[in-house]
Amino acid sequence: MKYIYLDNAATTRVAPEVLEAMTPYFTEYYGNPSSIYSFAGKSKDAMEEARATIAGILGAKPEEIYFTGGGSESDNWALKATAEAYAGKGKHIITSTIEHHAILHTCEYLERHGYEVTYVGVDENGIIRLDELEQAIRPDTILISVMAANNEIGSIQPLKEIGEIARKHDVFFHTDAVQAFAHIPLNVDEMNIDMLSASGHKINGPKGIGIMYIRKGVKIGSFIHGGAQERKRRAGTHNVPGIIGMAKAAQIADEKMEERMAYECKLRDHLIERVLAEIPYSRLNGDRTRRLPNNANFCFRFIEGESMLIKLDQKGICGSSGSACTSGSLDPSHVLLAIGLPHEIAHGSLRLTISQETTMEDIDYTVDELKKIIEQLRSMSPLYEDFVKKQK
Repeated sequence: MKYIYLDNAATTRVAPEVLEAMTPYFTEYYGNPSSIYSFAGKSKDAMEEARATIAGILGAKPEEIYFTGGGSESDNWALKATAEAYAGKGKHIITSTIEHHAILHTCEYLERHGYEVTYVGVDENGIIRLDELEQAIRPDTILISVMAANNEIGSIQPLKEIGEIARKHDVFFHTDAVQAFAHIPLNVDEMNIDMLSASGHKINGPKGIGIMYIRKGVKIGSFIHGGAQERKRRAGTHNVPGIIGMAKAAQIADEKMEERMAYECKLRDHLIERVLAEIPYSRLNGDRTRRLPNNANFCFRFIEGESMLIKLDQKGICGSSGSACTSGSLDPSHVLLAIGLPHEIAHGSLRLTISQETTMEDIDYTVDELKKIIEQLRSMSPLYEDFVKKQK
C-alpha cells in the first residue's frame, strides 16, 4: 500500500542534514553551554552561531532571539509576560477569532485574571478586518497578537499593515509565526513586529524547540524561572541538539525558500483545482492565493471529517480535519465557524498540507481515492439522499 504523508502542518520529518548536524551534540560535544570550562565552549559557540542564523532569517539581531521549548511556550510567554509587565499602562489585549489555541486559551487565562480581550473578526477568507482591528484599540490596549498565517486554512495575514497600526497607536505587536517561519518571507523590522513565536518541527527540524523574538526595548520578564540562561529571561538547561537542529532546518528552508514555494504552490494548486472540479459540493477554505504554499483546506457537504480521515488512512494517506492540537475534539473548527461556515458544513473539513517531498503522483492518487471515499460516505447519508431528491 502507498504511504502518503499530507499532514505537514502538524509536524514534519526531520531532514537528514538536520539530524547529522544535531548528532555530535548528543554524544561528542555534550557540555552544558552555561558551564565555564573550555569543553562546554563548543556547545556555547554552536548555540550562538545558531542564534545568529535564525536572527538573520528574520532580519533581527542575535541578542533578540531567545530559545524556548516550542511555539506554545513562546505564545504563552509573549502574552502573559507582556500582560504582567505593562499592567500599569492597561489590561486590554487584542487578538483574532482564528488564532491557535496556544493564544486563545492564554487569552482566556488572562481574562480570568482581570484582563480584557477583544477578539477581532475575519472575512470569509480568514483575513483579519483591519478597520475593526484599529477601532478596537483603546487607551489601555497594551498588545495586539495576530498570527502570521493560519494553521488550519493557511490564510496569510497582512502583517506589515497590522504592525503599522500597532506602531501608530504605541501598542506592542506579537505574531504567532509557527506555520509561517521559513515557509514564507518574514522580516521583523519591515513588518513592525515586536515579538514573534516560531517552532522547529514545522520546518523539518526537531520537536521540543522553538524561539521567541523580542525586540530590544520590549521590557518583559521571564516566563520560566529557575536559572540565568538566555540572558536571565528563560531558565532551563539549553536543548543544544534541538537548537542546532532548528537553526540548520531554518537555514536549509531559507536558502531553498523560493524554489520550494514555487514547487509547493504548483502541487497545491493542482490539488485544489482537481478537488473543486471533480468532487461536487466541495469548497476551498481560506484565500485562494494569499495562503501558505503548502496548505489546502476543504469542506465537503454531507460528510463527517472523522470518517473521511479513517478511510484515507486505510488507503495510506495522512491528513487532518484541522489543528493537531484539537484532534480529540468533536466540535467543529473554531476557524471555520469564524469565517462563517455553519456547523454541518464545518464538520466535513479536510486539511492536506504538502512538503517538498510530495509528488504530483501523490496528489493525483490522493484525489482519486478521496473521490471514491466521499462518494461512498455520501451513499450512506440520508441527508445527502434527501438533498439529491430535492434537486431533482
